[in-house]
Amino acid sequence: MNAPRISRPHEPGLFARAPNLERYRVAAGGLTLIALQPGDSLQVIDLEGQQPCELLALTAQGASALSDWGLSASAANTYLRTRLSEPTLQARRITQALGKRAIEANNLPHPALFWGTDSPAGHQQQWVAEAERLVLIAAPAEPTAVDRQYRPSELRVLVTRANPSALLLPALPEPLAELVDEFTLRPGTAHSYTVAKGQYVQVLDVAGRQCSDFVALDRRALDRGLELDLDQTVTRTLNGSAYPLPGLFSKFFDRQMQPMLEVVQDTVGRHDSFALACAARYYETHGYFGHDNCSDNLSRVLAAHGVQPRAGWPAINFFFNTGIDAHQHLTLDEPWSRPGDYVLLRAMTDLVCGSTSCPDDIDPANGWNPTDIHVRIYSEKERFSIAMSTRATADADPILTRESAFHGRTRALTSSFVDYRNWWLPLRYDGYGAIEEYLGCRERVAVMDLTALRKFEILGPDAEALLQYCLTRDVRRLAIGQVVYSAMCHEHGGMLDDGTLLRLGQDNFRWICGEDYAGVWLRKQALKLGMKVWIKSASEQIHNLAVQGPRSRELLQQMVWTPPGQPSIETLGWFRFLVGRLDGYDGCPLMISRTGYTGELGFEVWCQPEDAERVWDRIWALGQPLGIVPLGLEALDMLRIEAGLIFAGYEFSDQTDPFEAGIGFSVPLKSKTDDFIGRDALLRRSAHPTHKLVGLHLNGNEGAHHGDPIYRGRAQVGVVTSACRSPLLGSNIALCRVDVACSEAGTELEVGKVDGLQKRISATVSAAIFYDPDKSRVRS
Repeated sequence: MNAPRISRPHEPGLFARAPNLERYRVAAGGLTLIALQPGDSLQVIDLEGQQPCELLALTAQGASALSDWGLSASAANTYLRTRLSEPTLQARRITQALGKRAIEANNLPHPALFWGTDSPAGHQQQWVAEAERLVLIAAPAEPTAVDRQYRPSELRVLVTRANPSALLLPALPEPLAELVDEFTLRPGTAHSYTVAKGQYVQVLDVAGRQCSDFVALDRRALDRGLELDLDQTVTRTLNGSAYPLPGLFSKFFDRQMQPMLEVVQDTVGRHDSFALACAARYYETHGYFGHDNCSDNLSRVLAAHGVQPRAGWPAINFFFNTGIDAHQHLTLDEPWSRPGDYVLLRAMTDLVCGSTSCPDDIDPANGWNPTDIHVRIYSEKERFSIAMSTRATADADPILTRESAFHGRTRALTSSFVDYRNWWLPLRYDGYGAIEEYLGCRERVAVMDLTALRKFEILGPDAEALLQYCLTRDVRRLAIGQVVYSAMCHEHGGMLDDGTLLRLGQDNFRWICGEDYAGVWLRKQALKLGMKVWIKSASEQIHNLAVQGPRSRELLQQMVWTPPGQPSIETLGWFRFLVGRLDGYDGCPLMISRTGYTGELGFEVWCQPEDAERVWDRIWALGQPLGIVPLGLEALDMLRIEAGLIFAGYEFSDQTDPFEAGIGFSVPLKSKTDDFIGRDALLRRSAHPTHKLVGLHLNGNEGAHHGDPIYRGRAQVGVVTSACRSPLLGSNIALCRVDVACSEAGTELEVGKVDGLQKRISATVSAAIFYDPDKSRVRS
């Protein structure tokens, strides 16, 4: 007889699958404080390797308990003690937490210091608390010159509770600031509350995969007997999104088009802001009569404010994983939220609010297991940066959108920023605009913040061997001081990412790419192969500008000093880099690479964050006589499309191989005889290609867009990957992936608009490089 079939999906990071396990992140340069009970297990993991750790275990009276775990205190003054003395929010919170236990932060014992600079990735130590203990953990970090490769990195801390809470709920995360109020909503309940203009509301999913409906009404209008609540149609229209999609709008409005709420931070990214809160009728249609529902719960708690009951409340449905499919049907699945995920809102007028913890247990909306929602209110005096979050892996901690060290300078020139790969980068600049920025780069010189590029240091005796196996290029041919563009592929040949590799030394490399996961993936390959190599994240410690255009060399040669052993700006070759200084021998260190993403002569300037503003100021000042312009992402998109340069999620994905993405030159299958990941698949794919990246010249003045279908007669034969109107060419152009049978230059195709049949734009296939196809300008 067959045993019962059981569902056991892999669900990393979900509290319900490991209710006694708590996860903590100690950021590079950060601290964390953890309270342990007898029997609790503490595990500290050096995720990337080479990261020192300071640990202090305290008794309830504040005495050192390091000897319990066989640890000895460091005799020297330590990073942990220094950080606690600094006027930071993190230090203040830990000091306050210690103060509540009558422990003086400025009189702490010395911590233990362990792990040198040679600990391998994933190295860990574990201890068990014999009594109540307070544990302080620090990940020491100091500024590192851009031409050095030691990089501080985060620590992961796991706590396994011997006696987890009977409620099977994780501990609440620390508040974001000083609290005005907070409360917890049990499943199937609702709560009403008032929020003053400027105050912040944080809605937290305590255990993960739990939904919360939210409604808000104008409190002053209620005093006049008028119910003005969030209006979904007005909100969608004013945000320029007349059709509903999963996610949140930046602002929500009432039916009189007045703003009510601004979304400040969101660590999930997927919500329902277009449907009703669950109502009695929904459960009744499924045969569950009398089931708790959010609409009735909201009507009940809002009645005290004079609000009339409604059978179904239009609501922001936080954490609901609902969407609209291609057939305009409403779909739902389990939420994306994990323990501690939240949305932070700012009230733009005085509000009466209602929040729920959804009772839905008949479908995947709450993972079939409703849990708690927690709400916190913060003062209008607080200031929070606007941010979303990303995770490199499913069980990683969320990282909020960051500002580069150049942000103070770019912010003075524009207020138009976009979240680009989890960094705020300018979309366009006030007083310039995309066309002027584009022309400035093509004709003179432009400067652009490209800090969002991910940087990884690859170090150790097996560094070359690892990269030879993980990249498509022949790394053994790469000389010190040289840069090479390469693809990084999965076993099936689909692309994980593309990027540039710099060789800093015999066993020293720097990989520049767009994908955070690239570092995780490289470490996995090194572990699988048993290699002696370290992959250290460097994105936080290296910030960079692109200086592009025909006068870029003229600008940089005025400010970059190089020692005799390095090439000068004048002699620096294409895809080479130098190590120099700003203005002279005593200037801050710089790395300059002759690389770019515009198709023009250009360079990239790499520096430490603490030197970023002086580097920007020098470039900006020297560029004024040369007609320098700041360059935003809108103008960059036109430049890179004209040059036939590819972009992740557009020209390539994990379903696209380098040949289909138009970068077959980065896969030297004949000359690179060493094995590498994806080689066998790429041999098959190159021998039997099905699609090719080509250019399209569109007739007339109507343009194409990413995702538009390409037709030959009735049949769809391809898709537009990127498109723009080229200012210099004076026409609409597009990059598209088409069937190889339709890829010959001169082939007539059509871009499908409306439904693909009712409107077509005729177009002619060309090479995928529209501007300077022989690259004479970039090589000049």
